[in-house]
Amino acid sequence: MIETAVAGLRCSEVLAQLSDYLDGELGASEVKRIEEHLLGCPNCERFGHNFGSMVVSLRRAPDGTESVDSKLVSRLLTQLDELTHEE
Repeated sequence: MIETAVAGLRCSEVLAQLSDYLDGELGASEVKRIEEHLLGCPNCERFGHNFGSMVVSLRRAPDGTESVDSKLVSRLLTQLDELTHEE
């Protein structure tokens, strides 16, 4: 993935803050910058949507009896790590 700068943020900066963004833990100005970046960067928008959908699905797990496949988690973490370390 090519690192893109949109709204004053690089892709790696958005990805590093994505979890806090989804959890509502960022200030209004950071939220605005991230949302502007997501609107202007198709790669981050696609990844952010997929990541957000996964987080929402996991939060809806009724009582924790269903587990997430450890191979899937490993693959997702590897991909996230690769995306945040590409230059």
